[in-house]
Amino acid sequence: MPHATRPGDVLGERYALVDLLLESRGGRFWRARDRILERDVAVHVIAADDPRADDLMEAARRSATVVDRRMLRVLDAEVTDELCYIVNEWGWGASLDIVVSNRGPLGPRRASWLVAEVADSVAVAHEKGIAHGRLGPENVLIDRAGGVRIIGTCVDAALHGVLTDDRERDVTDLAGLLYCALTARWAGASSSTVMAAPREHGQVLRPRRVRAGIPRMLDSLCDEVLDPATTGRHRELVDLDVSARGLADFLADYVGDPAGMPEALLESTPEILPEEEQVVLPPVPEIAPHDTGELPDDRHDDTGDTGALRDARLSRARAAARDVPTEAGVPIFGETDDVSWLERRTTPVPPPPPFEEPPERPLFAPEPESGAPARQAREERAARSKPTDGDGGFWPWASDTGTDGTGAGLGGAGTADTGGGRRLGGGGHGGTGDTEAQEPVPGRRWLLLATLVAVLAVVAVVVVVALNVGRDGSEASDDGPASGSTSAPTSGSTSGSGSPSPTAEPVALTGLTATALDPQGDGEENDDETPLAVDGDPGTSWPTLGYDDPLTSERRLKTGVGLLVDLGGERDVAGVDLRFVGAPTSVSVYLTDGPVDDVEGLEPAASGTADGEALELDAAGPATHVVVWLTDLPEDPSDGRYRARVAEVEVLGA
Repeated sequence: MPHATRPGDVLGERYALVDLLLESRGGRFWRARDRILERDVAVHVIAADDPRADDLMEAARRSATVVDRRMLRVLDAEVTDELCYIVNEWGWGASLDIVVSNRGPLGPRRASWLVAEVADSVAVAHEKGIAHGRLGPENVLIDRAGGVRIIGTCVDAALHGVLTDDRERDVTDLAGLLYCALTARWAGASSSTVMAAPREHGQVLRPRRVRAGIPRMLDSLCDEVLDPATTGRHRELVDLDVSARGLADFLADYVGDPAGMPEALLESTPEILPEEEQVVLPPVPEIAPHDTGELPDDRHDDTGDTGALRDARLSRARAAARDVPTEAGVPIFGETDDVSWLERRTTPVPPPPPFEEPPERPLFAPEPESGAPARQAREERAARSKPTDGDGGFWPWASDTGTDGTGAGLGGAGTADTGGGRRLGGGGHGGTGDTEAQEPVPGRRWLLLATLVAVLAVVAVVVVVALNVGRDGSEASDDGPASGSTSAPTSGSTSGSGSPSPTAEPVALTGLTATALDPQGDGEENDDETPLAVDGDPGTSWPTLGYDDPLTSERRLKTGVGLLVDLGGERDVAGVDLRFVGAPTSVSVYLTDGPVDDVEGLEPAASGTADGEALELDAAGPATHVVVWLTDLPEDPSDGRYRARVAEVEVLGA
């Protein structure tokens, strides 16, 4: 490589190299600073004796003839004794490969507007006989205003040894850009770091088979351009002139009014730092022995500009290092308000406020005011708080006395002298209510009541059982065979008047037909093989299409695929037995009263996961159709893709 390949070197006494962005195949791509116009520029540098030098200079001249607001222009080009370099306009933003890698695919209108902008600029170049040559996702930039910029017209292709006059390649790459924006997969002719689009039988899969929800018109456009075998197949949907201008016009018509599209596109891009906030680390200088901080003398060239630039940059780096704290939480030693940090630490800390004294509480409960014993006072308070029946009497379950005031309660009989001040009596043996009455045991009334309720419940159960046994015996003697004769019950017979027959075992329903159900795809899910799932032969199976996703990841392409099984009329379904080839397979079963084209909004009758080949689901109810909806597909060892194989669907009914 030439010697001018370090940050700080100056090309043509004007362009100071700042950041090395890319290095490959003997070339380097730099962000540089135009010291005359004080602006950032992009610089491609190769050796002067590189075989691509002549092609690179010719590509720069051809690119400079294309005037379009979206293309980053060639500003300068020069060949010296050691270097060949091209200076391009600089743009801040996020390229399409970064957008789809960080934020995922774009919406249909945003993707269409983005590619329409690129196609319009490429069409302008094609009208002058100039092709871009290498139109990958890395060469399409979304700037800070949501606008579209195109990088490396002619120049990028020359650096990679690609012919720069291949306009058909540009058209294929334009369709690949639309495919990439819709699916986050790359299907164009040029190389890219974006994951390649899946293929089947050597052909790129249509976008609708990679990601659900893509409009059929955009799906047909990509299929028309990217798959030569399908040329003309979609004429009823896509009246397309297969050229850059034709793609631009078609996509512009699809988008319609473009108002607000730049703002919408900008919302889909990752955070982009403004130019003044871009962080550029200074180069690490080569420190002389003894760590003097000075650059070696052999690092300075004859012009003197490079050394001065390095000295100024080194001074700025040292000043920035002084301004940055070395560690979070470490104090900065210095004077602030004439009081140093050490003096502040020597000031005694004020004592904490004293705790409030807790309120005084007596150790024992206070004596009652009437002078009576505390226990008697508690009983009197309890008696006063007992509920009454409205006439002043206590309820039987809340008092020791009866409602008539005579003391006849659950515990026995007694007398009450309301005038002499004596307590209510509770004599369990007919006592007369002495002043010192016998105290009842707490909880005994409730225990007696609970015991009485339990005894009554047992008696009621015994009576009911006795009545049923007597009735069955009488019915048997009235309706049974004559005395001395014996008979064996037959299957399906009834015993007694009105008693039902035993429930019949469910049997497999016959006459089933099955069709594929793919509401989130193109409707094609190996339809010609669906009868194999209901033919009664577990040795044959219906396979789904192969997917790169098991339908369960965060960026899943579909929520599921399945079968719609027609029962031939309304039947009472008792269960569904399934057999699979491969595991694990997750499935949900829906019972419907008619054919459906989607399961959205329906409640599954049963769900489960088959860890082996069989799965039995208790889905019961009347239905005319059964939907077998697969939500997690196993990996197919034959090709490494995810695919479910349903060997048999058996619907059980009465």
